[in-house]
Amino acid sequence: MNGSLELYYYPECPYCQKVLRALDALGASDAVELRNIHADDDALQTLIAVGGKRQVPCLFIDGSPLYESGDIVEWLQGRFAS
Repeated sequence: MNGSLELYYYPECPYCQKVLRALDALGASDAVELRNIHADDDALQTLIAVGGKRQVPCLFIDGSPLYESGDIVEWLQGRFAS
């Protein structure tokens, strides 16, 4: 797979959990770097600096942010579903 994928999230967020469940179901967990904004201040600062807001979940696809859990799950399904 070409390109980098980073998911900015925090564990207590139900929308983040929806995306994490989709990653597991698609067998794509190893393809996405997880960045917990509550445990990693650098991740939080990057999310705000690049994405312009603190909203999670946010999937960075080659450095471009994609927000909204439904949109992220749909993108992941298109990329990883067999």
